[in-house]
Formats: sequence, C-alpha cells, structure tokens
Amino acid sequence: MARDIRHFVLACSVCASSKVSNRPPAGLLQPLAVPSRPWSHISLDFVTGLPPSQGNTVVLTVVDRFSKATHFIPLPKIPSARETAVAVIDHVFRIHGLPVDVVSDRGPQFVSKFWKEFCHLLGATVSLSSGFHPQSNGQTERANQDLERVLRCLVSQNPSSWSQQLSWVEYAHNSLPVSSTGLSPFECSIGYQPPIFQSRESEVAVPSAHAFVQRCHHTWKRAREAILRVGSRTKAQADRHRSKPPVYVVGQKVWLSSKNIPLRTVCNKLAPKFIGPFTVTKIISPVAVRLKLPPAYRRVHSVFHVSKLKPVFRSTINPPAPVPPPPRLVDGELTYSVKRILDSRRRGRGFQYLVDWEGYGPEERSWVPARDILDHSLIDDYNRQVSSSGSARRRS
Repeated sequence: MARDIRHFVLACSVCASSKVSNRPPAGLLQPLAVPSRPWSHISLDFVTGLPPSQGNTVVLTVVDRFSKATHFIPLPKIPSARETAVAVIDHVFRIHGLPVDVVSDRGPQFVSKFWKEFCHLLGATVSLSSGFHPQSNGQTERANQDLERVLRCLVSQNPSSWSQQLSWVEYAHNSLPVSSTGLSPFECSIGYQPPIFQSRESEVAVPSAHAFVQRCHHTWKRAREAILRVGSRTKAQADRHRSKPPVYVVGQKVWLSSKNIPLRTVCNKLAPKFIGPFTVTKIISPVAVRLKLPPAYRRVHSVFHVSKLKPVFRSTINPPAPVPPPPRLVDGELTYSVKRILDSRRRGRGFQYLVDWEGYGPEERSWVPARDILDHSLIDDYNRQVSSSGSARRRS
C-alpha cells in the first residue's frame, strides 16, 4: 500500500504543479574544460545600473578562464552585438590574440546571428548559459561581484567618479593571487609579477628569450595542474549539496519550474510552482535540455538546467491527465472555450481581457481583444465582479 500511494502521489498532476521539492537541486556540477594557455577561453558579461561617469554607464567584463586575468571595459550604454564585437577586438583580441571559446549568458547581444557569425569567422565556439542559471558563467559573475565591491568602497562619496578608478581596480584585481592557481593573473599570463610600488621593483628581465619561454610554459603547466586540482575539489564540495539528476531522453514529458516564468495570475502566492508538462526536444548536456514551449513563451529561451525540471510520472493507479479539449469550428473559425476572465487592460480604443482557457494550464493564458470573446456574458460577469469588489473596498 505504501508503494502504491507513493506512485499515486508522484503521478498526480495537481501535486506535481503545486508542490515544491525539499531535495537538493538536481544536476551535479559540470565544470567547463580547463584551458591549456592564457586567453584561449574567455567569458563575457555586463555590469549595468551604474551612474553616469564621463559618459559611461556600463562595464563589459572579460575574464580569461585560465589565468583569471580580467579586463573591465567602460561603455556609454548596453552595446549591440556589433558594438560588443568592436569592444572586445579593441581591448582584448588585439592584445591577447583570438580565443578558442567564448562563454556568455543569453543576452540579446550573444544570441544574435551577428555574434554567432562573428565568432564562427574567428574560429571560436560560442558557449551560452542555460535559461535562468547564471552559475554556468560563474567566473564572470564572480568578477562582477569583486568589481562592484571595490567600486562601492572607492567611490561611495562620489559615485559618478567610478570610471576614473576602473583602470586601477583592474590593475589591483590582476595583481592579487587567486586561490585556484596560487599565482596572480599577471604572473600566470605574462610570466612575472609587475611592481606595485617603485621601491619594491625588482629585475624581471631574463637573459634569453628561450629562458623566458621556458619559464612561461613551466608557469602555465603549474597553473593548469593547480586549476585541475582545485576544480576537482570544488566539484566534490558542490556535489555534496546537489543530487544526481534523472536521465532525460528526447520525447519525455517534464514539469518546468515557474520561478522565473512570467505567469499571468491573480495571486502569485497561490500560483503553481511548476507548469507543463512540456516535451524534451534535445539533450544539450547531462545538465541542460531543450524543451518545446508554447507560443505564449516565445520570449523565454527553451534551454533549461535540470534543476528547473522534474519528470512527469505515470501510474496505472492514477488516471491519466486529461487531454486539453480541441478547438471547435464556429462560423468557419477555430474557437476555444473560455473558463473565466482574470483581468482587463485598455489597448488603443478598446479593451483586452486576460483569459483562462477551459482545459488548459496557466502557461496558456493570454490577452484577447473584447471583439474575439464570443460570449459577452463573461465580460459582463467580470465587470460586475470588479465593481462589487470595488464597492466592498470603499465600504470597508
């Protein structure tokens, strides 16, 4: 009986969409590949929301995933894909050469056709983070936190002077040893530590170019071994707070967490915790899959981390989930049944109504013009409900 009850609850669509899980997040840590030399693999991100400073309001953060060296590039506004390409060419590629791989989030600059073609022509692969999972680009996210913390300390009295401090923040960031390699980004990337103060300057010249190259290769080998060592330790620590994810296959049905999805609900507190089910269309990696989303979510990227998903269970005890009713043909047009009207808004000279469709979940709710609602009694009932609730609030 206990086994049957467990299967019954797992297969219940109401429980699956309304209850949250107390288990650790699914998906063991999948570290990115460790590069073999500096500036072959880079990651990008933006710091926004800064006050205007010498005409700049945005910082483009570029991090070398091998040496952890960072470039902070001030920009007047959030750039387009073309402007981002120009910025990295002027400040990164002309100094360090062309990269092999570029990691970024799914900002409009990095998912555009121009950016993909730009990286393809350079011979670099584009690695994008999965939807609502910034940990995929954690290296740059951490660099952004360091930048914001230092600027907060330096310019608290005069926030509009942050761009004047940016070069010194970058120099200081690249001078500090990092825990993964035990070296500073300067020492790891160029083979020596630049002087901080004149009195501490030491002789950094080497007697021959061969000795310099040998020293660089030795430093890079030591740094890579340290990164691999720290990476394995970090993975072991991270996996202690995670659970092994289910093995998903193409065509499988899954529930999607509604935490980051813009649901149109009357009360967010009582909104479902999971929506769907949706079909898996592609397995990107062991921790990322692509889903087939309805047209209402065309602005939401369809690739999600497995921690945002849970499988749909089927049980012979539990009756199968009801199939949404097909549209009916009225006056030669396909129509759907309206369950209720949730909200209204003015658009142009008329009104639109937020419609909850009969037999469909909250992810299918949509705004419909008044002329497309054939049963006008639904609109009258909604207007009476709004007016009565308004009168009750005035009396109270």
